[in-house]
Amino acid sequence: MDPDVKKSCHPNASSTGCRASLNDVKGLGELERSIMDILWAESNALTAREVGRLIADRDLAPTTVMTVLDRLTRKGFLERTRDGRAWRYQPAESRDTYIAELMLEALDLTGDRSAALTRFAQAVSGTEAEILRRALTELEEE
Repeated sequence: MDPDVKKSCHPNASSTGCRASLNDVKGLGELERSIMDILWAESNALTAREVGRLIADRDLAPTTVMTVLDRLTRKGFLERTRDGRAWRYQPAESRDTYIAELMLEALDLTGDRSAALTRFAQAVSGTEAEILRRALTELEEE
């Protein structure tokens, strides 16, 4: 691993990598969610200063932004890479990955996964059902 890349693991991270636990995803604070939304929307890693500029609705001290970015890195949501004297931050996983994990956690909360999946299938639109059909077909073909 590149010594200038820091990937922190949360104690609840999966054995396959350093990812935030589902409880952390649900437990993101408002500012943490705002920062993750900014970073998920960007194609490049950003510095704390760049993130601070993109939080339009808040007037935050640079140290506040840096603290939140560091906390998200320790929780496993972000990876950071040294860029001169600054750090550049990027999501450890895509937004879609986190949302899928939240959906799986919600499914785990039900006492009857089959009933929950059936109800979910009944609730999605025709287009969404077709996407699910294609994904399941692709999985069966693997």
